Amino acid sequence: MEPSKHRYKKMRTDELIVLAQSDDIKALEELLRTEQRNVFATFSYLTHKRQDVADLTQEALLRVAQNIKTLKDPKHFKSWLNQIVTHLFYDELRKISRKPDIISIDAETDNETGFSIKNILPDTKCKPAEKCISSELEEIIKDKIRSLPRQFRIAIVLRELQGLSYDEIATATQSSIGTVKSRIARARTKLQDGLKNYI
Repeated sequence: MEPSKHRYKKMRTDELIVLAQSDDIKALEELLRTEQRNVFATFSYLTHKRQDVADLTQEALLRVAQNIKTLKDPKHFKSWLNQIVTHLFYDELRKISRKPDIISIDAETDNETGFSIKNILPDTKCKPAEKCISSELEEIIKDKIRSLPRQFRIAIVLRELQGLSYDEIATATQSSIGTVKSRIARARTKLQDGLKNYI
């Protein structure tokens, strides 16, 4: 008996993937629906042009649909998806043929292990009176992240927003783990400096 639409919504991501790999279109649609917001949010931290974010999100989801059968282990879906996102972002940078924003990064290493962008992002469940301030703060945070050099921007977004491991980020960005850790540490330091007047 074919699962109802309501039942698909209750399925775990790995269950949807297995069904999608077996040509279950409804499972694939539900998988794409659940990931759309996450992919859009990721791109919104990487580029400031809303149309680019929308286009990149659509292309990323299309690639997921086209290549879902190549994913060997559903447990690695998040890492696999973020590789698609990363490669698309790099492709877009090459396509528009413009120099990335460059900011001087000092050699200081951030040793504060408690830092997390998640801890400074505004609460999306805030009261109506707080929505304006929260929206402004979110845009400030996004702008600070977007102002980072692209390598640092991608590394910090994949780590703090997507929750990928250093090893997964290294794979997605084709970098060494040491390089990934260095980029994240420098990005954290720069963000802390840039946001200290707001947080």
